[in-house]
Amino acid sequence: MVSLQTPVCEFDLPAIDFDLPGVDGKRWTLADCRGEKGLLVMFICNHCPYVKAVRERIVRDAAELHGLGINAVAIMSNDPALYEEDSFESMVRVAEEFRFPFPYLLDENQVVAKQYGAVCTPDFFGYNADLRLQYRGRLDASGIAPAPENSRRELFVAMQQVARTGKGPAQQIPSIGCSIKWRDG
Repeated sequence: MVSLQTPVCEFDLPAIDFDLPGVDGKRWTLADCRGEKGLLVMFICNHCPYVKAVRERIVRDAAELHGLGINAVAIMSNDPALYEEDSFESMVRVAEEFRFPFPYLLDENQVVAKQYGAVCTPDFFGYNADLRLQYRGRLDASGIAPAPENSRRELFVAMQQVARTGKGPAQQIPSIGCSIKWRDG
């Protein structure tokens, strides 16, 4: 397992369109996913211990953000040949088990992850209503193990601010996680 940190937020970078299959049998685009006040794009996977440590919190925060007009989408870009747990069938099972309140999409050719500059799982990109980047930080102080329950909900608070003002916080702590498992070649 290689741990990486995300780069700092490049404020106002536009979201990149995509057209990816979801575990629900539908194809999803950026326009399908966006909310009235913004969109949280998350690069996650099934096998990563960093993601496993925060899955329930991701579900909680995405559901609460939806109530504020910010939708969420999760994209799995790992090469499943390297980790069987990241197969499409496993994605379907995990989405059902954890009751994902957002589309869970497969980036099979890894183009979307590369276009976004995603480097690890989890990697969070928070966009405002104009789909301009306002947050590229961590969910909270969790690592391989969950942070204490009373930890500051950094992503949620940042996206709450984005919903209210259209702008993210100037200070952001990078997310940390497992490197994306790129295909050879």
